[in-house]
Amino acid sequence: MVFRGTIADAPDFDPSADAETLYNAMKGIGSDKEAILDLVTSRSNAQRQEIISAYKCSFGKDLIDDLKYELTGKFERLIVSLMRTPAYHDAKEIHDAVKGVGTNERCLIEVMASRTNKQIHDMVAAYKDAYGSDIEEDIIMDTSGHFKKMLVVLLQHYVIFCFLTPVVTHLRMVFDAYEKIGETSIEDSIKSELSGDFERLMLAVVQCIRSVPMFFAKRLYKSMKGLGTADNTLIRIMISRSEIDMLDIRECFRLRYEKSLYNMIKDDTSGDYKRTLLNLCGGDDDLAGEFFPEAAQIAYKMWELSATTKVQLRPTVRPAPNFDPAADAQALRKAMKGFGTDEDTIIDIVTQRSNAQRQEIRQAFKSLLGRDLMKDLKSELSKNLERLIIGLMLTPAEFDAKMMRKAMEGAGTDEHALIEILVTRSNEEIHAMNDAYQNAYKKSLEEAIQSDTSGHFCRILVSLVQGAREEGPADVERANADAQELADACNAESDDMEMKFMSILCTRSVPHLRRVFQEFVKCTNKDIEQIIKKEMSGDVKNAFYAIVRSVKNQPSYFADRLYKAMKGLGTDDRALIRIMVSRCEIDLFNIRKEFKETHDASLHEFIQVETMIVSLSLCLLTVPAGLLCSHLICVCVSVEFLSHGLCPTL
Repeated sequence: MVFRGTIADAPDFDPSADAETLYNAMKGIGSDKEAILDLVTSRSNAQRQEIISAYKCSFGKDLIDDLKYELTGKFERLIVSLMRTPAYHDAKEIHDAVKGVGTNERCLIEVMASRTNKQIHDMVAAYKDAYGSDIEEDIIMDTSGHFKKMLVVLLQHYVIFCFLTPVVTHLRMVFDAYEKIGETSIEDSIKSELSGDFERLMLAVVQCIRSVPMFFAKRLYKSMKGLGTADNTLIRIMISRSEIDMLDIRECFRLRYEKSLYNMIKDDTSGDYKRTLLNLCGGDDDLAGEFFPEAAQIAYKMWELSATTKVQLRPTVRPAPNFDPAADAQALRKAMKGFGTDEDTIIDIVTQRSNAQRQEIRQAFKSLLGRDLMKDLKSELSKNLERLIIGLMLTPAEFDAKMMRKAMEGAGTDEHALIEILVTRSNEEIHAMNDAYQNAYKKSLEEAIQSDTSGHFCRILVSLVQGAREEGPADVERANADAQELADACNAESDDMEMKFMSILCTRSVPHLRRVFQEFVKCTNKDIEQIIKKEMSGDVKNAFYAIVRSVKNQPSYFADRLYKAMKGLGTDDRALIRIMVSRCEIDLFNIRKEFKETHDASLHEFIQVETMIVSLSLCLLTVPAGLLCSHLICVCVSVEFLSHGLCPTL
């Protein structure tokens, strides 16, 4: 089995010499913390146990007691925890979680869901030895309900899916089959049917079956994101995984959060505590975009998985059954007739019809009532709600053309919008958008781009707007050649590098590019995403980076764009509307799933919070913002939920 930890046995190990080094580091006034942390983090846990024995033999003292006396705070907690065996460390974590005021359920969940049968067996014995009580009895006394029962099941290691490879592989296949049959993931079913700590425990078990390293990558991210740091969680994971799978966790972390675990720890901690954690982490995966050899294999497999996985794209808005365009046209007219406007009726009709059905409603409105539906909607609605409803009533090509126009008109250019649209549309969609732009604005889209942008960025956009990307599967031989050309370009002058990247990234088919990026890792030991971020700048960097992200996982790319549109102060309403409208009949269900997995909050919840914040910031003008929120949620949630009346309103 390949070693995936970051801490291994030190060569030429001499426990007596190490014991003396530690004794000298703590002798006299003060202590040499640097010497302590460097030694402790460069020895395996088994070697640390030998050092403890040698320390007692040589100096007649308990090493852990001396460390507790000399060190303080989080640094002391981290070093002392490193000196315990894994079983005794887990036992202490469980004991601390159930004793005292309150229960740390999240600690119980993390430990119990992620440990193997042997690790749990060893922990149970260590708990009995250290505390003189039975771990199962202590957990039973401090928990309740189904949560308690599941913890006991895990403790007794009766659960067959505790990480036996054939069983885990089988269960992953079961989860995939479940999603195809039920059109919902096992995780989503757990969330809808369970609640509280029992829900969190079952989700953790499922996540560990899918990928233990990814489970811990998410836990580490949550421990450091936002204000403050969950130091106990950070310490527990960094210690417990340092000799098991820290390299895999690091790679999962960077692949998911586009930042190395090393840099996040560096930014979020300080002093000797930080230095110790960084030693356990083992290295910075962001440096020059290079991988450690084992991590390069993971990245290679990730691109391979991206190339072979067949993702079923799922919309959230589908054609309405028993559709009657004339009845809908009459209902919309009634909603806008007289004083006031019945926005709820407008929202319900527009969000529960496909775009093709909306076009039929427009025609029926004109033929039956002699009125232009779009003009009536514009006169009755306002601000973001108007933009959203009108966007949904346009054809996809008309909407894209309008969004491109908005991105370039007036002072300044919304380069991110230009990139997002051109990078993610198919050749057919780009051709239709070009025609719609010409019809609407009497000017070619290419001419508009050339007059509003410049340099290599302009050339990239012009290349994409041709809608001439190759189609079809990857050509393996050509992909290898393309990967080598990109690798050679990384050593060229900046202009030459960007032109070579453009000639490949803007023209090759998506399946082919996946193979190219996979082979790029193999021939360079570098990550194409990190190379772009490190070696390029400005809009050119953003464009190439968007292409790579979209090629790897387009729903994930859109989930990230939505998050950026809503995070921080203020909301980028145009980006929010643009993505929700353009993807609701293509892959918004997939985007929702990626959003939830990455940000640990549903897109649905984010829209509620962010659009309510907008309403408060607009002098409590809650009606437009509240309706915008309601409407975006209607687009976000699946049509099955809508048909059952489960779309929340504000």
